[in-house]
Amino acid sequence: MKVLVINAGSSSLKYQLLKTKSGEVLAKGNADRIGLDNSFIKHSRNGEEIKVIPVVLADHTDAIKAVIKVLTDKGTGVIKSLKEIEAVGHRVVHGGEKFSTSVLITPEIKVAIKACIPLAPLHNPPNITGIEACEAAMPNIPQVAVFDTAFHQTMPPKAFMYALPYEVYEEHKVRRYGFHGTSHAYVAKRAAELLGKPFVSLKLVTCHLGNGSSIAAVKHGECIDTSMGLTPLAGVCMGTRCGDIDPAIVTFLMQKEGLDAKGIDNLMNKKSGVAGISGVSSDFRDLEDASEKGNERAELALQMFEYQCKKFIGAYAAAMGGLDAVVFTAGIGENVHRVRANIIAGLEFLGMKLDTEKNKARGVEAVISTDDSNTTILMIPTNEELAIAMATEAICSKK
Repeated sequence: MKVLVINAGSSSLKYQLLKTKSGEVLAKGNADRIGLDNSFIKHSRNGEEIKVIPVVLADHTDAIKAVIKVLTDKGTGVIKSLKEIEAVGHRVVHGGEKFSTSVLITPEIKVAIKACIPLAPLHNPPNITGIEACEAAMPNIPQVAVFDTAFHQTMPPKAFMYALPYEVYEEHKVRRYGFHGTSHAYVAKRAAELLGKPFVSLKLVTCHLGNGSSIAAVKHGECIDTSMGLTPLAGVCMGTRCGDIDPAIVTFLMQKEGLDAKGIDNLMNKKSGVAGISGVSSDFRDLEDASEKGNERAELALQMFEYQCKKFIGAYAAAMGGLDAVVFTAGIGENVHRVRANIIAGLEFLGMKLDTEKNKARGVEAVISTDDSNTTILMIPTNEELAIAMATEAICSKK
């Protein structure tokens, strides 16, 4: 099946056209600066060099029309007509408690997605806009919503509840939801395939480490806990996000710094994390470079991130009563061997032995533990677009 995967942001729209059976990416790109001056599309087909195509993108509907045009154009296209696209899969960040799996989009489903906007005010509105733009441009093609939060809906109440008055949960649905679910699900299932064992027999910790990072405990095919919470701010410290902190710090800083709700939210989401600690960058390549040149704050930022990841792995091994494998994925997890090595260091009591040479690999599927390691350590590049396309195909096949 040829599936068009759409990830709509507030002023951008990423896309990939894939064949689900082979995983082949026919074309991919990004419509950028939607609603702004100097808008354009970056487009690449069959792995060719990226082309930058200036085009007026007044709104997301314009962006979808422009994407369809480049996909079908004789010079840039990979399909002869729109009829070759058999389904569209949409990344939707927050599905709340209602969605534990992907769904065919209907008017009722859109209402439910809009009801989750208070839980993801920056993400769900453009996700809905992207859906409606595709519906307008491709009215006869099935549209499927694939939720970042869905994979984590198997968490038990003891893991997802916060110790706040129960009415807060009942009235406002304040609880742990988790994110990066599509990525966690993909690499966990791929790990089972690489290990040659049934997915439902394994105890895995999956580490999606990037500018936004989250860690998940996957026991017998189901997520039982994850580091992100009501929002993607929780868990380990990240590029610019603070991660878990004493909640009293929020009111303390609001008083001391004269911050309102928007100000403290901006501080925790955009000025904190390894960027805030280091004063250098949110990019781990910059931090490594600065650390090697003797920058103590950059080194501290790296150590804090590694230490916090290590703690989650240990906690989740305890929660699952054992551990078969740890999986590293995403930009940092796939490319920064120093971070992987320092996270694993000290976890030998869990049966982990890292192979120093194997750990030098970057961006490829690899077992990076030693042959005699009781717990396997894997590096698996994530492929959220393929996972979305496959979930879309699965839903459409049920029609």
